[in-house]
Amino acid sequence: MDWIRMTKSGKDLTGLKGRLIEVTEEELKKHNKKDDCWICIRGCVYNVSPYMEYHPGGEDELMRAAGSDGTDLFDQVHRWVNYESMLKECLIGRMAVKPTVPKDYHEEKKILNGMLPKSQVTDTLAKEGPISPSYDWFQTASLVTIVIYTKQKDLKLDSVIVDHQYDSFRAETIIKDYSYLIHIELSHEIQEDFSVRVIQNVGKIEIALKKKENTSWECLGRPLENHNSFVPKKDAGLYYRKCQLISKEDVTHDTKLFCLMLPPGTHLQVPTGQHVYLKLTITGTEIVKPYTPVSDSLLPEFKEPGFPDNRYIYFLIKIYPAGLFTPELDQLQIGDLVSVSSPEGSFKIPQELEDLFLLAAGTGFTPMVKILNYALINMSSLRKVKLMFFNKTEDDIIWRSQLEKLAFNDKRFDVEFVLSAPTSEWKGKKEHISPGLLSEFLKRSSDKSRVLICICGPTPFTEQGIRILHDLNFSKDEIHSFTA
Repeated sequence: MDWIRMTKSGKDLTGLKGRLIEVTEEELKKHNKKDDCWICIRGCVYNVSPYMEYHPGGEDELMRAAGSDGTDLFDQVHRWVNYESMLKECLIGRMAVKPTVPKDYHEEKKILNGMLPKSQVTDTLAKEGPISPSYDWFQTASLVTIVIYTKQKDLKLDSVIVDHQYDSFRAETIIKDYSYLIHIELSHEIQEDFSVRVIQNVGKIEIALKKKENTSWECLGRPLENHNSFVPKKDAGLYYRKCQLISKEDVTHDTKLFCLMLPPGTHLQVPTGQHVYLKLTITGTEIVKPYTPVSDSLLPEFKEPGFPDNRYIYFLIKIYPAGLFTPELDQLQIGDLVSVSSPEGSFKIPQELEDLFLLAAGTGFTPMVKILNYALINMSSLRKVKLMFFNKTEDDIIWRSQLEKLAFNDKRFDVEFVLSAPTSEWKGKKEHISPGLLSEFLKRSSDKSRVLICICGPTPFTEQGIRILHDLNFSKDEIHSFTA
């Protein structure tokens, strides 16, 4: 908030009195000191000297990119942060380097303007990347079907994200660590509802669009930004759509369950263990925070009636009264809109897993919800699933009754609650995370059983937990930490 107030003070934060300039590499390199620090992010150059004392990561972290292109470093640490909004008053100008146009760009545009039936993706990938997809389309009297050929047989429905708004159609397919995008201004209007189908054994995706009028289309439409691109996902950028707040209910004294409804023209399923970013505009500045969606319940009898999973996203969010983001989120009224990004994350549950251990502190429980549901429903190889849930008091425990009932119903699942400051009536464990506690908890079902340990919570909890796990001789491949 101090930084936002500074940007609105009218003070010249660039030192150029409002002028924008083209910056050469030679000029950028000169500005590499704390009191004169320019950084380039995605072609835009910012004077970050005024921001130094406000940067949560400290001055030294910013200085790592002083006088240079900090895009890769920025993406490694927090690519989700809306730096354009945060640093707009610090904008010096753009780099003077002209982007190169791929030699087949004009040919691609010419093909799409005429919209020949089939289009192949330009081969711009490194040799180690997956095979480039291609797409085609065909029509009947009432339908237009877009077919994407991915050549990947392990594709799932949650790998496909579709957004249709007005005449803009956007379909992103995640293939390993790459993003394939179809982005078209459709030549004719379509209805809101559409279907997405994945034929796994051949790696084919079919998106069936319903025509508004039963007329023949001569072409699919006009290409929009980044159409037919196949790039590493880290380079694709985040895409947001506005979702409507449908409900919010108290779960504990400071944690609420928020339900957001996707727009009618969106198909989006967040893969297990991945997160999205919520974006709000606060005092004129866009603020972004990552959250992991949860199921609306751990048990069928607790589920909301009439709320199909494919239209709604649920979040368990702790409200911090002195925070910047969560009080604004809590003040939203039913029907208000929140911008939600496409999913991010690399988590994958190994196949043939035998022992799954979950270590969660507070709202670090959120990524465990879907993992727990997925594991108990879909993984027949599992012998044991154990959750150790750390909280301060009894009142802080999220969904305690559901967890206890789940443990009673499914003999593979066991839950232990560990409190740091319980009341005198508490009969369970009272301590913090420690080597003795974890060595007792993390017992394999057999000497050579395949194990995965997931850990999430406040940064000190997670870092200490990982150190203990390594000391207990668990390998890096057996540990997954969720961090924001």
